[in-house]
Amino acid sequence: MITNALRDIFRINLGVKKSERLLIFTDRISDKESISASEREKRINLASLSLIAAEISKAFCNSVTLDDYPATGSHGAEPHASLWASAFGEQTVGALKKARLLYPILEKTAGEIDIKKAEDIIAKYSSKAVDCIVALSYFSTSHTRFRDFLTRICGCRYASMPLFDVSMLEGAMNVDWKSLAKRTTNMARIVNAAERIQIKTPNGTFLSFSKKGRRALADTGILTRRGSFGNLPAGEVFLAPLEGTAQGKLVLEWAPTRQLSSPLTLEVKKGRVVDFYGADEYAGYLRMKLLEREENGNIAELGIGTNDAAKRPDNILESEKILGTIHVALGDNSSFGGKVKTPFHEDFVFFKPTLKLIYKDGSSRYILKAGKLLYYNDKK
Repeated sequence: MITNALRDIFRINLGVKKSERLLIFTDRISDKESISASEREKRINLASLSLIAAEISKAFCNSVTLDDYPATGSHGAEPHASLWASAFGEQTVGALKKARLLYPILEKTAGEIDIKKAEDIIAKYSSKAVDCIVALSYFSTSHTRFRDFLTRICGCRYASMPLFDVSMLEGAMNVDWKSLAKRTTNMARIVNAAERIQIKTPNGTFLSFSKKGRRALADTGILTRRGSFGNLPAGEVFLAPLEGTAQGKLVLEWAPTRQLSSPLTLEVKKGRVVDFYGADEYAGYLRMKLLEREENGNIAELGIGTNDAAKRPDNILESEKILGTIHVALGDNSSFGGKVKTPFHEDFVFFKPTLKLIYKDGSSRYILKAGKLLYYNDKK
């Protein structure tokens, strides 16, 4: 089953063709990192899985490149320049360096004028870019300019699989892709009709924000269209709340890869985390990130899980896809409709949520109550 699920990534999810160029990459543990033995084992396993995936992919594609680079240490940070060369081509990266654009982009300090110049260069050499990517890095590249430029400008099809665990091949990846796609796209359509969203959970979480001008996107796992991007495992509807509008508090019971020993409470005002308290050691890491850049406290994303095969709560890649959950992310949202750029994007899952959509005329409807899905395929 595991081998079949890996084959399906290339056959069903990406629809890779023999004539296409495929890049599979992972990130290696850097000298700067201090990690536990269990995390080290997970990351070694992930690197091993990339080797197996590369071998299997050769049956579907004649041009396969396997690459690795030093880990960035943070979800949402731009990957190493060497990976840019593997993905966009040496000529493209050389032109970006010559124009003194690459490193400001990697550091997420580039302004809009520089971003536009970079986009023009990448568009000029877009034929040099790979056609498909399987991103098996531990730290997510989903919310990066690297991914955004590849999919939006070069038309690359991109499967993002951070924190991936082999058990997911028999769990959340073992799904009816057609049904998942239908459920997810219908949910996105319903959410897009609203102007405001309110969420609450039994643990005391409450958040309200505007989505005016923002579009909810569907992560279905079907990445066969030019420029497609999504997670594997898939199954969520996600959007960038309008900056400055989120109010309330988030009570975290889970970090991305484990349950907290005691909850952390984040106070949210005017779209950002302004204070938080709690005793779990994860608070130290979160405090460091929030002090690092003001933008890291931005309420960046609301996601709604739609995958009925996703079960495990201890890995955010899968837990945020669990049908009937929601997740909220802090940090960068510039790659999916928002305006905040920062080398940080961290998701937190919430169980048994109640989610209310509020429309322009003041009317409202619930789509989740205590984690139960109420609507996803009606006509309204």
